[in-house]
Amino acid sequence: MLKYFASRLLTFIPTFIGVTLISFAFIRLLPGDPIIVMAGERGMSPERHAELTAQYGFDQPMYVQFWNYLTGVVQGDLGNSFVTKRPVWDEFFALFPATLELSLCAMIFAVALGLPAGVIAAVNRGKFFDRALMSTALIGYSMPIFWWALLLIIVFSGILQWTPVSGRIDLVYYFPNASGFMIYDAIMSGQSGALWSAIRHLILPTIVLGTIPLAVIARQTRSAMLEVLGEDYIRTARAKGMSPSRINAVHALRNALIPVITVIGLSVGTLLAGAILTETIFSWPGIGKWMVDSIFRRDYPVVQGGLLLIAVMVMIVNLTVDVLYGIINPKIRKR
Repeated sequence: MLKYFASRLLTFIPTFIGVTLISFAFIRLLPGDPIIVMAGERGMSPERHAELTAQYGFDQPMYVQFWNYLTGVVQGDLGNSFVTKRPVWDEFFALFPATLELSLCAMIFAVALGLPAGVIAAVNRGKFFDRALMSTALIGYSMPIFWWALLLIIVFSGILQWTPVSGRIDLVYYFPNASGFMIYDAIMSGQSGALWSAIRHLILPTIVLGTIPLAVIARQTRSAMLEVLGEDYIRTARAKGMSPSRINAVHALRNALIPVITVIGLSVGTLLAGAILTETIFSWPGIGKWMVDSIFRRDYPVVQGGLLLIAVMVMIVNLTVDVLYGIINPKIRKR
């Protein structure tokens, strides 16, 4: 087991270096001079421009800039924002709880609906429920996030006026956001209506962000269930007179969960990628919106550090799922 873990951990190093290189090159491929963007409408003299270019190291060759950046990353220094002058670490972890809260709600939504949908589709293979559920899952997977979000806003926020359009809580409620998790802080505030306001603001972003993982989980659960339902021990259980509900819930679903758990873990990357669009559309103050704003401002340290930290989190989740999969299925460790 230790050898298997070490082999998976070794893949972490080249992936980390590759992600660092991509995050470094990505922002520099965009047109625009970050020094001019920092100056804004005020402008600056050529002398001041040359001074700032040298100060931030933009006058050095690209390989030197990358080496300095990589050295700082290894030492835990992601630099300071060009705009706010604050360390990237501080800004990231100040905004990350908002993204984490939204991602957790989206994953709960996806699992709570995706698992039952997949089981129902597998049990009713070829019937109306199977076709209806899988067709719906395919539509949900194929639907662009921005279009789905705007459609929900028009219907539920514009026409029906059931949910807010943006933000995390109504402006009438004010309390310290100590933990960064709005639902928890709303409960601890003791203000009447604060919790319901926080939940209402979460509904549409949760649905939008959780739709694609929901579709993937439903289709994977159906596929895994169909494979398990054809096994000999399932036929034996039926021959013994066990009820269909017990067979499906206890014997079939339990053994079908192994690939489903893997898909759930891999969906973390989908959630973090989808959070960029979702947070921008709903003005959700998380790392997704923070990244988009930083791209427009050519804030190199924020874009580089944000991309790197998001990628590292996805890598850690994937590594954890990979190791857990090896623990659950010993055959994997021998490959």
